[in-house]
Amino acid sequence: MTTSRDLPDVVGVDGSESALDAVRWAVRGVAGRGRPLRLVAAVPGTPVTTGARARAWDDRRKAAVAAAEENLRVAAAVATDTLPLGAVGTALRERTPAQVLAEESQRAATVVVGHRGRGGFRGLLLGSTGVSLAATAGCPLVVVRGSAPATGPVVVGVDGSGDAAAALDFAADVAARREVPLVAVRAWCDPATDPAVALLLDPEAVEREEAEELERAVAPLSEEFPTVEVRTRVVHGSPSAVLTGASDGAGLVVVGTRGRGPLSGLVLGSVAQAVLHHAGAPVAVVRDGAPPNR
Repeated sequence: MTTSRDLPDVVGVDGSESALDAVRWAVRGVAGRGRPLRLVAAVPGTPVTTGARARAWDDRRKAAVAAAEENLRVAAAVATDTLPLGAVGTALRERTPAQVLAEESQRAATVVVGHRGRGGFRGLLLGSTGVSLAATAGCPLVVVRGSAPATGPVVVGVDGSGDAAAALDFAADVAARREVPLVAVRAWCDPATDPAVALLLDPEAVEREEAEELERAVAPLSEEFPTVEVRTRVVHGSPSAVLTGASDGAGLVVVGTRGRGPLSGLVLGSVAQAVLHHAGAPVAVVRDGAPPNR
């Protein structure tokens, strides 16, 4: 039976410094686990055409392949500064970057990409293709923005949904491996927009109830991850704003693809989208049903 321990961490490589940041982030996760690292670059396939257009396309494709091979070589050199040569593999694949990464995610422990690239992965998580990938990937997707502090805590949003439970498990595993605290955050806001109804609410009672639910959610972690220091925070405000604020100084922010609110049926929830765009730390998007990252 194949487990995530047997699967590689996949990194999208395009020659950008952002992609190399993604490689460095993935290396920290792979080191000491015995899990392989797979560096993947995408190049366009050969279109069905003939004549001068086919020759021109072939020239461009050859240049793209040469550049991708060099990008993989540089990324592998960065990875093997820490990992043994046998732990790092490379692959040059045809099709669009989003298609390649979606396929890779079906047999990966995680897929890791930089926030912005200069080649095939440019804008991956800024447009509809990347947002779709974040929601439908077969494994957790990590988007690396800059070089996060290795000692920063892992922050995870917890709202009681199935995706949030999967995100919490993923976050605890990362925190255990990095030997950093886990900060479980639950945001709440007034459920009614009608001022007359809002006046009937007892904010202190609501916050106590939210805090109790959060404590129940994190309680099982003490048995499975006994070495992890778990901190809980209940904050009044929109989940996206609260998690974005909590990302300052974090090593990783973890969110589910969809929450339990009125927008839970979206392909990728509004909270996950906002955090992907605005967090000041790497972001992991985890869907319910994705294999555990260990």
